[in-house]
Amino acid sequence: MSFPLTPPAPAPSGPLPFILCIVGPTGAGKTAAALALAEVLPISVINADSRQIYRDFPIITAQPSAGERARCPHLLYGFLPTREKLGAGEYSRLAASAVNSETARGRLPALVGGTGLYVKALIEGMAPIPEVAPDIRTLWQRRYAEEGGPALHAFLAGKDPAYASKIHPHDRQRITRALEVWQATGKNLSCWHAGPLPPAPYRVAKISLELPLAELEPLLQKRMEGMLRNGAEDEAREALRRCPDPEAPGWSGVGCGELRAYVEGSLSLTDCKNLWLKNTRAYAKRQLTWFRADKELVRFRPDRPEELVRHLVRMRREYAGISCPGGLA
Repeated sequence: MSFPLTPPAPAPSGPLPFILCIVGPTGAGKTAAALALAEVLPISVINADSRQIYRDFPIITAQPSAGERARCPHLLYGFLPTREKLGAGEYSRLAASAVNSETARGRLPALVGGTGLYVKALIEGMAPIPEVAPDIRTLWQRRYAEEGGPALHAFLAGKDPAYASKIHPHDRQRITRALEVWQATGKNLSCWHAGPLPPAPYRVAKISLELPLAELEPLLQKRMEGMLRNGAEDEAREALRRCPDPEAPGWSGVGCGELRAYVEGSLSLTDCKNLWLKNTRAYAKRQLTWFRADKELVRFRPDRPEELVRHLVRMRREYAGISCPGGLA
């Protein structure tokens, strides 16, 4: 894999770095909130969205535009080829390097995105699972394609019933990951996850932007129509030319597979849009469920950015005495 931050930036000495996390469901306005903060704080935005890492899908995955990126530094966007995968462990190493480098520059690192596992991996740490050999990974990918999700999920239930009970029988990524770890290490994921993790090396302020699904859905439809006007179809065609493999990780993003089906002729545009909106809504619902379980999140409506700014002003006082970038101490 080719990653954008090498070698890793060393951890700064002295007090723990202070970082901000802006999370929430897709389409809730996280980028707009970050840019509003950039008007009053020297933030550097670090992507925490597992779809916005892909180089071939800037429109479909709603990556910040060139104009938006010009308003403050943006890191870890649009760097990964469609064929490659970025797990939470590798993401946490890249994000930690970005946090360290931006803190050393005197800026406030702000994780912005909707992939809760990415945020969790950076803040809480990851189990020290050894790297899995490529041939083992390929084996379980092939078996999934040949035998299907339910069969492998049942097999996993015999090896790791606790973990199998938490995941869907068609969750290809998690099923194959669990089985490859079991084969490669001789221990199942539940055993790996049971071990103690080191304390978080950061002071963290976590903010969630949320709307009820009934209010969010019209915004999602409006955003989808805007993506189509801005060239999402051509983007999918070009991505298909570069990477025709339908199993490539980059194609798993919501909107990517639906547009692929349309440009290949297996879906009409109307059916593509209906399925795209349905899957986006379902994804937003899963994200809301994930973030509602986090009791440390301070929640805001995206249409009230001034409340978020006032909250951070109060936090400046709360963190008095801590060496934070951007005048937050």
